[in-house]
Amino acid sequence: MLKNTHLKAALGAAFAAVLMLSASAAHATDLVVSAAASLTNAFKELAQSFEQQNPGVKVVTNFGASDVLMQQIVRGAPADVFASADQTAMDKAVAEKAVNPATRKNFAANQIVLIIPHDGKLQPAALNDLTKPEYKRIALGNPASVPFGRYTKTALEQAGLWPQVQAKGVMAENVRTSLDYVARGEVDAGFVFATDAAVMPEKVKVAVRIPSDTPATYPIAMTAGTQQKELADKFVSYVLSPTGQTVLARYGFLKP
Repeated sequence: MLKNTHLKAALGAAFAAVLMLSASAAHATDLVVSAAASLTNAFKELAQSFEQQNPGVKVVTNFGASDVLMQQIVRGAPADVFASADQTAMDKAVAEKAVNPATRKNFAANQIVLIIPHDGKLQPAALNDLTKPEYKRIALGNPASVPFGRYTKTALEQAGLWPQVQAKGVMAENVRTSLDYVARGEVDAGFVFATDAAVMPEKVKVAVRIPSDTPATYPIAMTAGTQQKELADKFVSYVLSPTGQTVLARYGFLKP
C-alpha cells in the first residue's frame, strides 16, 4: 500500500497540476468540475452538452481519485462542483467544510467487477481463485485513498479473502490506472468499476461481478468556495435531470 509520504507527494503534485491548469484557463473558465476518475467519459459528454445548452459557458473538468480531489479542494484548488465515487470521500469533504452539505445529492450507482486481460490465459471463475499460486499480481486500489479500493476491500473481507489478495496487490492511484494495468497485461487480474471495464471491451473482459452489501453510490455537491453558485447549482441539477441520467445510463451507470 502507498506510504503516507507517497500519498502526500502525490497529493502535492496533483494539487500543483490543478493550480497550473486553473491559471492557464483562468480567463476562459466559467465552471470547474472535479469528478471521480470513473466518471471521465460520462462527465466529458455531460460537460459538452451543458456548454451547448448554456452558450458562453466553459466547463473545465478535473478527474482523479475522489480522496485526492477532495484534498485539492480543501487545500484551495479552484472547484465549483465535486462528484465523488463514494460517500466516504464526500463525508470527508463535508467534515472539512469543502462542500455545501445542503446541495449534496446521490446521482448514480456502480458495481465492482474483477477483470482480466482479454487474451489472458488465467480465467478466474470466483474470487477464491485469486488465492491460487498462479495469480501473482492483482491490481487493487488503496482503501485509504480511493473509493474503488474501499469497495473492493469490503467485498473481499466479506468473502474472507482480503489478506491473501492484498498480499498480491499492485496498488493503483485510481480506477483508470487499475484498468490500464490489466489492459496492458501487467497484472493477472484487477478490480475496477463495471463502467470502467466497458471502456476497453477489446482489451479487458469481466471475469466476476462482485456482490456487496455496500452500495457503490456517487454523491455530487457544490463546493463551499464556489464563486459560481448559480451555475454550479445548474450543473448539479443537469446531472440529476432526465437528460443527465440518460447520459450516465449510456455509460453503464445505474440509478442511485
